[in-house]
Amino acid sequence: MKKIGLLPRIIIAIVLGILIGLVSPEWLVRIFATFNGLFGNFLNFIIPLLIIGFIVPGIASVGKGSGKLLGFTAGIAYLSTIGAGLLAFLTAKILYPNLLNNQSVKEFTNPEEALASPMFTVEMAPVMGVMSALLFSFVIGIGIAALKLETMLKFSEDFRSIIQLTIEKVIIPLLPVHIFGIFANMTHAGQVGAILSVFIKVFIMIILLHLTYLMIQYTVAGTTSRQNPFSMLKTMVPAYFTALGTQSSAATIPVTLKQGKKIVKRERIADFAIPLCATIHLSGSTITIVSCAMAVMLMQGHTYTLASLMPFILMLGITMVAAPGVPGGAVMAAVGLLESMLGFGPAMTALMIALYITQDSFGTACNVTGDGAIAVLLDSTVDKKATA
Repeated sequence: MKKIGLLPRIIIAIVLGILIGLVSPEWLVRIFATFNGLFGNFLNFIIPLLIIGFIVPGIASVGKGSGKLLGFTAGIAYLSTIGAGLLAFLTAKILYPNLLNNQSVKEFTNPEEALASPMFTVEMAPVMGVMSALLFSFVIGIGIAALKLETMLKFSEDFRSIIQLTIEKVIIPLLPVHIFGIFANMTHAGQVGAILSVFIKVFIMIILLHLTYLMIQYTVAGTTSRQNPFSMLKTMVPAYFTALGTQSSAATIPVTLKQGKKIVKRERIADFAIPLCATIHLSGSTITIVSCAMAVMLMQGHTYTLASLMPFILMLGITMVAAPGVPGGAVMAAVGLLESMLGFGPAMTALMIALYITQDSFGTACNVTGDGAIAVLLDSTVDKKATA
């Protein structure tokens, strides 16, 4: 199974979960539910550590950049990420009432009541709350950058390596099993048919949103640099398809950098902006997370407004900074916000992860392709003295 990518494993898990759920007795489904409960509790335990492990060195490392150019790059990347979230919200707000109109609220209200219960649970209390972890990360990360504390930076990077190892060796390998259990349970409860129809509709909408947002990004970059946006997009196609295969912005940096240098005048801008944006610019992932979150909320009978989603979108742009360079890293970093700010429960979180993972590679491809547009925008707007 290690030779099979995460997406195929998730698809296999969903199919097997549905098939097993159709024929399994309740006692067997309860065994799966027990594993899901244990895995979900461990996920809750690791989330604050994940936030600290990736945001602290992410902020601290950014602080070592080159002043004005660093601030300008981070600002544009953040605004681009927030803009992507707003586009996803507005599109879902307009389309979901009709797109998902076959999924009545009654089908998904209080789904935990219909699901089989675990045989036992083990409490795994997190060391701190999600908001406390975020505030702690901001304070420590900014402090390390401001005071240039190399020892603490090295410690934070080592801690990040531990958390990333946990994600790569524990969470990601067990994620398909978790998804399998959830779908077996939902199938046993008679809920899976409507959920699969949602998957297909949301998947198509998200891909179209990715392509639309890339056109917006390159139209803006082309206007400022007086280049043809379609020509620039064509140049970045190798980076897009490389990201589809790697599902990692970090792993795609060499290709993104090579193609990005072809559309900027000053290569040093690309050398600076593209590796940085690989960790702080996640417009594609944000479109996916916001779209999926709103679909899951609608399925569960929850209401959403711009006032309730906007704080989540703003925090999402920060929380995903330096998200691990592994498949599904962005959604793992966002789980804490989904639970603390949007009230997601275990079933909603599992649905969210499954929805996200099925198109994670497309979100990553949108991220890295958009990095080229930011490099072009910087190259045409930042004063050359900023790079001196």
